Amino acid sequence: MSDKADDFAPSRRRFLAGAAATGVGAAAVGAGQAAQAATPDPLITEVQDWASGLGDGVDATPYGLPIQFEQDVVRRNVEWLTADTISSINFTPIHALDGTITPQGCAFERHHSGAIELRKEDYRLMINGLVDTPLVFSYADLERFPRENRVYFCECAANSGMEWAGAQLNGAQFTHGMIHNMEYSGVSLRTLLEEAGLAAAGDFKDKWVYAEGADASSNGRSIPLEKALDDVLVAFKANGEALRKEHGYPVRLVVPGWEGNMWVKWLRRIEVMDGPVESREETSKYTDTMEDGSARKWTWEMDAKSVVTSPSPQAPITHGKGPLVITGLAWSGRGAITGVDVSIDGGKTWTQARLGAPGTDKALTRFYLDTNWDGSEMLLQSRARDSSGYVQPTKAELREVRGLNSIYHNNAIQTWWVKADGEAENVEVS
Repeated sequence: MSDKADDFAPSRRRFLAGAAATGVGAAAVGAGQAAQAATPDPLITEVQDWASGLGDGVDATPYGLPIQFEQDVVRRNVEWLTADTISSINFTPIHALDGTITPQGCAFERHHSGAIELRKEDYRLMINGLVDTPLVFSYADLERFPRENRVYFCECAANSGMEWAGAQLNGAQFTHGMIHNMEYSGVSLRTLLEEAGLAAAGDFKDKWVYAEGADASSNGRSIPLEKALDDVLVAFKANGEALRKEHGYPVRLVVPGWEGNMWVKWLRRIEVMDGPVESREETSKYTDTMEDGSARKWTWEMDAKSVVTSPSPQAPITHGKGPLVITGLAWSGRGAITGVDVSIDGGKTWTQARLGAPGTDKALTRFYLDTNWDGSEMLLQSRARDSSGYVQPTKAELREVRGLNSIYHNNAIQTWWVKADGEAENVEVS
């Protein structure tokens, strides 16, 4: 496989020219060769049903829904992963999406006691603790503050966690789908804290805030005040519309680059404190168990990571030999993605992929490698680099540091075994 665009382009042009000459499109092309027009194609020569009558009116679906032909593009749960769906996860169908923005209806969700219904009119956010004036804001109050719009990824710390012990789940949706990337609109947490006044906190060094949700689990996380005053948002819109119920409607916390459990949903309280709370979700959970049984905590940042989404087990190659677009996603909680390399031989050699757009801070980046597939088996991998200079590691490199007892923060290189028939399987090459 060549990484030279000049070698690739003529082949693609010949392919497309051949298809055009026969009067057929890509649907009639098999195994990378332009089909011979032995008989007229009725999809071109005959009037079809969809062109023989009137379609739906503009008011048929007041809130637009995906067309029936895309019904398979949905979030999915893994039934055996948790005891009950009330405290569980479902996964973004990243294998079926392109670009970087995740539709809200496809964006993964994680609950600790189920998604609650809370009206905007009943919403309250309290700022208390080491502040000059404790305050309570209504939803309408929040809308009156200066607003920001930011695109960030949200990744569960357990994303890829099952893969620590080896290849487990056969699909990018299940290995890497605890992630979404949306444009959030809201108010800087710094603005609200300054509205309450921070003189009472004294020296900001070693000060914390505790963010708590309004659901029955009272999920809460401690966040250093330095981070709270940096880029944290109190968000009430995603992708231009109100948050979905499962994403914390009407208001959630956005903690860019840090693990998703800290993005507290149904946010009801922010308390400024002298130290961390040491809650359940930052002691017995969301810490990294090391080889000797000790636990490493405060590992909030999500390190650089990537995955090929197509081809992959849920997105096999169906067109046979010829032009092939290899694509995937990369991200880093420490900054922007600066490059992605792709390997077809299990990491022996690497080719630099093309970024769909320059990487942005703490957001998903789409990458592509346009190539020609000769039908040979591939051990397909991707490797991300970020603006801090960090390079995504192999699983062997992670295990050298952390052993096999971890659950969280697995950002190791993923391998898909693409077979000669185009099907793909999750395997480990570390």
